[in-house]
Amino acid sequence: MNILALDLGTSSVRGLVLDADADPLPGALARRRVHLSVTEDGAGTLDAAAYLAGLTECLDELAAAGHLRDVRLVAVCAQWHSVLPLDRAGDPLGPVLTWLDTRPAPATGATGPADPEDFHGRTGAWWHRCYWSVRLPWLRDRTTGVTRFAGLVEYILGQLLDSAPMSVSMASGTGLLDLRRLDWDAEAAALAGVRPGELPELAPMDWHGRLRSAHARRWPQLAEADWAAPVGDGAASNVGSGCVDPRRAAVTVGTSAAVRLIQRVPAATALPPLPASLWRYRVDHEYVVTGAAYSSGGNLFAWANRELRLPEGADLDAALARLSPDGLLSVNPRLGGDRPPGLTPAGSGELRGLSFSSTGVDILAGLMTGLCRMVADDLAVLESGVDSPVEVVLGGGAVTASAWWRTAFAAALAPRPVRHRAEREIGATGAALVALGRVPDADRLGGTGRTEEDPLPTSTAGSGTSARPDAPSTR
Repeated sequence: MNILALDLGTSSVRGLVLDADADPLPGALARRRVHLSVTEDGAGTLDAAAYLAGLTECLDELAAAGHLRDVRLVAVCAQWHSVLPLDRAGDPLGPVLTWLDTRPAPATGATGPADPEDFHGRTGAWWHRCYWSVRLPWLRDRTTGVTRFAGLVEYILGQLLDSAPMSVSMASGTGLLDLRRLDWDAEAAALAGVRPGELPELAPMDWHGRLRSAHARRWPQLAEADWAAPVGDGAASNVGSGCVDPRRAAVTVGTSAAVRLIQRVPAATALPPLPASLWRYRVDHEYVVTGAAYSSGGNLFAWANRELRLPEGADLDAALARLSPDGLLSVNPRLGGDRPPGLTPAGSGELRGLSFSSTGVDILAGLMTGLCRMVADDLAVLESGVDSPVEVVLGGGAVTASAWWRTAFAAALAPRPVRHRAEREIGATGAALVALGRVPDADRLGGTGRTEEDPLPTSTAGSGTSARPDAPSTR
């Protein structure tokens, strides 16, 4: 049996085929770039129809190459927090708001939860522009004819499958789910102003879907395949990194970045205490993931590479290696603003300590190191809820592409052991392991057995392959 894993990211949509142990098959990968529209007013949107077209092209490419033979299971990981309004026919009434969109704000005079601390503990979220409790009223005020709301993955799968309920993992990213009861939270739904039928149906445990007949004719190799409930991309990345218990935290850097830790907390079980500055979502009905996320990641390099005339390849490696750790610029890397619970708007990045001798490489290194320090601070908070310091596994396309950045993370996170998972498709791999019900095996199948030690963090200098951390998103 083979597994088709789909990764519905922010910068690209990808499909790859894995074997029964979630190992990628050589050459069985199709990818399409997607256009993320980012504007100065804080918008970060995607076109749903264009996104669906990109996914179908990936499936066509894999089918034409014969890679979809023997696929019996389809696993999906997808970006959390996205939302789009739909009309009665299920067609989009506007673009998809992604996690990067900072425009939504509470209406004038609106009030938040009666007990913010209790609300945060129940939902793992805050009354914040990233979540549907603020996003839905904001969208409704600007859209006519709204019948219901969906996330990007629910819209996409709704076009392909016989049914597309929302998984508890994706629902937890809306900020409207009671993480213990695994049902919509009444107070959160009231804050969102939702009416009956406007929220997606929640998928029961062990739900599976099938392709609609028209699509089964287009991709007959998938006609009998079961589609598993989608997994939030951050949770999937932890599983794919082998970080599935409190001994090991994942630091993932793709387009954006996050630090996260997984604990086994089955439905109806009391939730562990949640630090005030951290969020918590669901991996599935059995596990929760707790952590912090950042709007900056590989997009820092993409911006610097576009604007600062950086050297390329080995020349960039050499320039980074020559930098003194004591001479790095002081940089606030919040170019895209803050993720929850922060409210810093997009355009809040800062540079300090510039001189006439400062170079584009200095600025790049400051940006990359600034993110390392933010992660280190939040990891210390994350560790406060577990028994002992954790091991760290670095993953995601951005840190895989930059040996210097991995060494900078090792320095910032010392004295914790820091390992690197070199495989880029950790999100898709993790989603497959969740779909197989093999989360406990992930530390063996996808974790320490496939990680490698980076150089000791004696400095933030390093050498290695070309430092081009503008790789596919793996939040």
